[in-house]
Amino acid sequence: MTLLRVPIFHCLRFCLSIWMCGVCGGLIAESVLAQTRYAQSEFPESIDIQPLPSERILDIPIDVAPSPALPGTVPESIVISAFEVIGSTVFSESDLATITAPYLNRPLTPAELFEVRSAITQRYVDQGYVNSGAYIPPQTLTDGILQIQVLEGQLTDINVDIVGRLSPNYVRSRLALAGSTPLNSERLLDGLRLLQLDPLIQNITAELATGTEPGTSILDVEVTVADTFDVELRTDNNRSPSVGSWRRGIALTEGNLLGQGDRIELEYLNTSGSDEVKLDYTFPVNARNGTIGWQTSLSDSSVIEDPFTVLDIQSESQTYGVSFRQPLVQTPNEELALGLRLTHQRSKTDFLSDVIGESVGFPSPGADADGRTRLSALRFSQEWTQTGNREVLALFSEFSLGLDLLEATVNDNAPDSQFFAWRGQAQWVKLLAPETLLLLKGGLQLSGDDLLPLEEFGLGGQQTVRGYRQNVLLTDNGFSLSGEVRLPVFRAREINGLLQLAPFVDMGGGWNHNGTNPDPNVLVSTGVGLLWQQGDRLTARLDWGIPLVDIDKRTSSLQENGLYFAINYRLF
Repeated sequence: MTLLRVPIFHCLRFCLSIWMCGVCGGLIAESVLAQTRYAQSEFPESIDIQPLPSERILDIPIDVAPSPALPGTVPESIVISAFEVIGSTVFSESDLATITAPYLNRPLTPAELFEVRSAITQRYVDQGYVNSGAYIPPQTLTDGILQIQVLEGQLTDINVDIVGRLSPNYVRSRLALAGSTPLNSERLLDGLRLLQLDPLIQNITAELATGTEPGTSILDVEVTVADTFDVELRTDNNRSPSVGSWRRGIALTEGNLLGQGDRIELEYLNTSGSDEVKLDYTFPVNARNGTIGWQTSLSDSSVIEDPFTVLDIQSESQTYGVSFRQPLVQTPNEELALGLRLTHQRSKTDFLSDVIGESVGFPSPGADADGRTRLSALRFSQEWTQTGNREVLALFSEFSLGLDLLEATVNDNAPDSQFFAWRGQAQWVKLLAPETLLLLKGGLQLSGDDLLPLEEFGLGGQQTVRGYRQNVLLTDNGFSLSGEVRLPVFRAREINGLLQLAPFVDMGGGWNHNGTNPDPNVLVSTGVGLLWQQGDRLTARLDWGIPLVDIDKRTSSLQENGLYFAINYRLF
């Protein structure tokens, strides 16, 4: 018997719209060399938990075409001993067998045969495969086995209209991943949500329509590019008092320099005794948001803290790095990424130029007779972030392997460029109530070697243990813990301003691999902070930390009196 059948598919059309948006030696280790250490990843101080995009923002009407009439020669019923489903890559044989089992070994009318086909199609639709379908092809039954063909849907074209300056392929390549065969509406929606969260994109609208062939669809997308140029003024007192704690700076950022989603940032920082220039550039290399990058930092400084100014201590450093970062898992609420960086740092510290008429290399740990250190390292990082509507959890890990490359410092007994160390960071932010946050964070560094000051773990200051001066402890190994609650105090709705009170507790400790440990080597403090945020333009913070472990003060600076401030203002 031959069954004549034409493919029956969904008439599919749906629209989705998304809008977005010694004393001297210790002094140098702390202030001059420490300021040139390779920048470790830090979690942002400004925390803003935003609701995730709606879990279901698609309205997908399914219009199943009526089954055509069967030829008159078809018997009123047939008995099927087995169904052979061909073409399914989504469901296993056992999954499909649960659908077809009720129709085996009993007389089936033509309408019941179509029910089997429709049940398989419905299983696809229920799982989000909205343009996949099953049909019964023309065939001759053999041994009571009926073949059912599955045609899994695909996205044949992605038409991208860009309003602004951005390569259409930036959007098309990412949606092509989300719209891979078989086409799944939830996976495609996740791809659109990721683009919605992309800072390059201000607005995105998309329409999915039926293609010209059965089981095909066409996606039409319109993207409005966001303003990607940013100028930010910054000031704080987060530098060591030995080079001037009051820091001023300006940062210029263009998030889409060549229209390919590439980002460049130029930053200049200055204190009374230091100047620093940073240049970072990243370029996307694949549709999974993998990037390559180049980092450069140049700085020079001089000690301006009495009584050491008479020694005329000068330092200069250069840091260069190349990097590759690749997300392995990326959804609207989760990201797992790996990174690889090769860094090279050079520093030189000398003194006594004003005293004896020529400079002499400063005898810092690991430095040569001219006060120079060179450090090359390969760094392997892992990042994981989980975001919800009410909380954010972020973990960071980095292994650093020192290398004997590019004239790196190699010593017999003193610290040098041959080392191995691991650094980890964690942060958890919980929204307790509207505009009320609980923030917990910690850091840990472990090293199997004596480290150059460039790589040591620093404690003290606004980012670690408040109530103590910046990097008052520098050790090979260390940990830090911090907890604070941010409570709303005042809301100025007419200017979108929010004032928060932030009581906190900080703790940290450090120890050396072989050398003598500092005394004390554990710091504990408590205190309170005030935070002001005005829209996305102005953020300001003032902290007062009270040290609970006594440590000798060197000066009467704001830092050593437990006061810290930080102000950031975006001009554009």
